[in-house]
Amino acid sequence: MTDDTNVNPIGALSDPMPSAPPRSQWVAVWEQFKTHKGALLGGIIFLIILLAVTIGPWVWPYDPTYIDIRARNQGPSFAHPLGTDQLGRDTLARMMAGGQVSVAVGITAMLLALVLGSFIGVLAGFFKRLDGPLMRLTDLFLALPLLPLLLVMVLLFRDPLNAAFGPETGIFILIVCAIGVTSWMPTARIVRGDVLALKEREFVLAARSIGTKNTKMITRHILPNVLSPIMVSATLGIANAIITESALSFLGLGFPPDFPTWGRLLFDATDYLQQYPERVFWPGLAISLTVLSVNYLGDGLRDALDPRIRGR
Repeated sequence: MTDDTNVNPIGALSDPMPSAPPRSQWVAVWEQFKTHKGALLGGIIFLIILLAVTIGPWVWPYDPTYIDIRARNQGPSFAHPLGTDQLGRDTLARMMAGGQVSVAVGITAMLLALVLGSFIGVLAGFFKRLDGPLMRLTDLFLALPLLPLLLVMVLLFRDPLNAAFGPETGIFILIVCAIGVTSWMPTARIVRGDVLALKEREFVLAARSIGTKNTKMITRHILPNVLSPIMVSATLGIANAIITESALSFLGLGFPPDFPTWGRLLFDATDYLQQYPERVFWPGLAISLTVLSVNYLGDGLRDALDPRIRGR
């Protein structure tokens, strides 16, 4: 007769099965982002534009400021794929140099607007006594006409900044500050709404119950949980800043004539619109592609970072 005392079928069945490691949140975000075909295509196009304007000037042999009168007003050719302008400068080289400035202005102004908007939004949402004054300040900025305000700021501060930092650096600082100071309001409203909801959550109430200081609570518990709307606002802010800079340059209030941007190229090409319409087409196409790709990228990030939408 066999001894079955060591056999425990119930224990064998109750042995814990090896569980799969928990999936990273960023993996889930990436899988959701991949399902948004427009966002994926927009991200690829924006990456190509960034590589072109960053690496292109190092590879392309022509200087964007080199004047060759003998080659002026030429059409597309192997030597100049996008033709030349009225001074014989290579249009492709000027497009890449202008893209560097336009994208740099867009990213820097977006960062400034993001810092201001996030700071004001967190203060307004977390501290009840500051909510009213800060939101009325936000409403005041929203009520101001944007373009006339930008024009006044450029006219008032252009000469002092040019004298202090030089014509190129001075106008760069002026345009970045002007765009950033006038475009932080949507971010502030979005962040304030999220903070108002977050500060009533259980983990925030638990942190407050053990005496966590407000500064530590904001940096450790509030800000990490509002990164999703901040990242979406960042992508949309780049597009808004590029369009605003292009509008200022198109009006002749942007960078100097020998310092190309996409808006400046549009402004210079308007005098030759009937004879050489392609000069307007190329910078317009670059602005449109950049803004469209960034908008699709922000749309995909919004869906991927929202846990209510993720997985649908």
